[in-house]
Amino acid sequence: MPVEFLGIAATHDGSETNPRSGAAFDKEYTLKLARAHEDHGWDRVLFAYGSGSPDPAPAAAFIASRLDRLQILLAHRPNVSYPTFAAKTFATLDRISDGRLTVHFITGGNDHEQGREGDTLTKDRRYSRTREYIEIVKRIWTTHEAFDHEGEHYRFHDFVSDVFPVQRPRPDVSFGGSSPAAYEAGGAEADIYCLWGEPLEKTAEQIEAVRAAARAAGRTAPPRIQVAFRPIIAPTEELAWEKAHRTVDTIKARREQGDAALVRRYRRGEPENTGSQRLIAIAESGERYDRALWTPTAAATGGAGNSNALVGTPETVAQALLDYYDLGVDILSARGYDLLGDAIDFGRHVIPLVREEVAKRDAERDAERDAERAVPGTRSLVEAG
Repeated sequence: MPVEFLGIAATHDGSETNPRSGAAFDKEYTLKLARAHEDHGWDRVLFAYGSGSPDPAPAAAFIASRLDRLQILLAHRPNVSYPTFAAKTFATLDRISDGRLTVHFITGGNDHEQGREGDTLTKDRRYSRTREYIEIVKRIWTTHEAFDHEGEHYRFHDFVSDVFPVQRPRPDVSFGGSSPAAYEAGGAEADIYCLWGEPLEKTAEQIEAVRAAARAAGRTAPPRIQVAFRPIIAPTEELAWEKAHRTVDTIKARREQGDAALVRRYRRGEPENTGSQRLIAIAESGERYDRALWTPTAAATGGAGNSNALVGTPETVAQALLDYYDLGVDILSARGYDLLGDAIDFGRHVIPLVREEVAKRDAERDAERDAERAVPGTRSLVEAG
């Protein structure tokens, strides 16, 4: 099936390498960045969530009302609102966007960050809460009769929404994590399961863990898989690697100088979440993996979030992304360090290469399938021989 590309819907121009130049919510920049994604071949953008960051839901509504094609991935933490309220918010946003919404539910992997907004649950109980939350939201989206709910984390009575999504039966649900508890919850409830970029072998292991969890939950179709990277591209390999080393040097320098934004975002010490622990362990085992994966960007941020890079020319990075597609990855997430410029460059020089090759592979696969149908038993005879 066709591959999809996810970018970032930042509300300002700041990144790990560049301090922001204006307010946390810069309306003009937010629209400019989103329009650059829509104009350069991206399918959707992520409106991320942070405890002190601008609220992503109205920011997403702002973009949805001004762009026609770009799809929205809205990040949401269950601790910040009751599921009855959230379900109505999501349905309203799906209406505003004419059915372009996917919701990404964040359980939260850092006790300190969760505590900034009053969340005191332990990590395992947060996963239990997220799963119950998703179940409730799905039911509200698809139920036109009032119902009661008596669960471990939520209780309410005689609720029915008067606003429903455009999408039928409902918008997709996105989920991520690298722990057994995450696999269990996401394997059961997610339409899209999100992973951070790791070496091919480890990514394959995670994909199988997600699929196993889906089977254990009784699902016949597993979640689609999304994998995220920080691409660093240039016209030649030499220039790309020079750019990569400059990027890491800049991140390190800003952290050492005590840049307030980075220090608050990337707290020092051993990370609590399994995904970041995995990224650090991978970085400690080596800097380069497979075709183009490079780990010092992850090491420089303490394994924070999506932080492993793919380095090289557009052709090299495109081939590296195709390696993940061949593993069963459906959605490729990419975010540069110059948010606007890198979104344009990636859209111009990488996305067309990947789409063209995926189309070829899909056509070849379809042709092989048609040939097998035309000659019944051919495949089994060949395998038997």
